[in-house]
Amino acid sequence: MRLKITHRTEYRYDVPILYALQRLRLVPLAGPTQIIGHWNLSIDGAREELRFIDHFGNDTRLISVEGEPHVISVEASGEVETSDKAGVTGPHRGFTPLWLFARETPLTEAGHGIAALAGETGSSGGQIDRLHRLMGLIGEHVKYVPGSTDAATPAEGALAQKTGVCQDHAHIFIAAARHLGYPARYVSGYLMMEGTSEQAASHAWAEAHVDNLGWVAFDAANGISPDERYVRLATGRDYREAAPVSGILLGQAEERLAVRITVEQ
Repeated sequence: MRLKITHRTEYRYDVPILYALQRLRLVPLAGPTQIIGHWNLSIDGAREELRFIDHFGNDTRLISVEGEPHVISVEASGEVETSDKAGVTGPHRGFTPLWLFARETPLTEAGHGIAALAGETGSSGGQIDRLHRLMGLIGEHVKYVPGSTDAATPAEGALAQKTGVCQDHAHIFIAAARHLGYPARYVSGYLMMEGTSEQAASHAWAEAHVDNLGWVAFDAANGISPDERYVRLATGRDYREAAPVSGILLGQAEERLAVRITVEQ
């Protein structure tokens, strides 16, 4: 499937800012499930300081701003040819050792709730069956409610309040999978949704490393393994290491953020 994507992020400030540094992970790379037709990243009102491939294999750009202007815009756009591999993205590659993905992070610590959820998967069937049961259990326990959590909400907190967004579903899956002994990671990207091309945010899902298969993806927010409607942007141990846009702001300026995403065939 050929997908056309536009992702525009705009920052507005009421006064000149002392300094801001943004990390962008907005350039998808080719892989087993996608071929990049063309891709463009345009930046207005900021200066690119550095670009590199990080230790998780993500295309990363650092941009800085100081003083004027009051408006900064970043637009990523292009076309990606995708294919359905039943969620399998293959063997582990890159500089980061596989064991690092088995370690907890502050957002994916497994408390009593996560441990109990993992226990509900039982021990019957193979590894894939167990992970699919985990994905289904998360959908049953945590209702999708936009705005019910934020970027700092840990997996245990979202599970306890029984509401969250795709980021929380991914964190809960990662925490429970690691508790069960699977290396797991967070994936940020895009999803072509049914009935609309306009979206207010990018998407997120999780992957677990399975013997003899490698990385296998699970989208607990939608209860499926990603197919040709999904485009991968970045991976990491949790949201903080795979967020499409993140950064710091110094000064007293008030920031207003607007995000507009379109994903269409």
